[in-house]
Amino acid sequence: MSYSEPPPPPPQYGAPVPPAGGMPPKNSGKAITSLVTGIVSLPMVCCWPLGVVLGILGIVFGVLARKDIATSSGALKGAGMALAGIICGAVALALIVIVLILAASGAIDTDFEYSS
Repeated sequence: MSYSEPPPPPPQYGAPVPPAGGMPPKNSGKAITSLVTGIVSLPMVCCWPLGVVLGILGIVFGVLARKDIATSSGALKGAGMALAGIICGAVALALIVIVLILAASGAIDTDFEYSS
């Protein structure tokens, strides 16, 4: 390019941007389900039958999600959410077992009779 030639014209306004290499990975639905059920199982320790079900669901969906994410070759993401769901579900189950053991041994009063 010399000084006698005019410069090339600038790109047009609104010119399409070339694609960046395909579709971005999306979050796994099982990972989201695992995280939600794992988190909800924690306050459900006081309602232990529901807490047990939600904790087990959080662990199962978390394991299935991590397996799906590992075999998706980058098409799915959310392994951290799945792991958090597994951890929350396991903590909830452990707390429920501790509360049931303490209630069975009499350390926690389950009589709920109050006198004034």
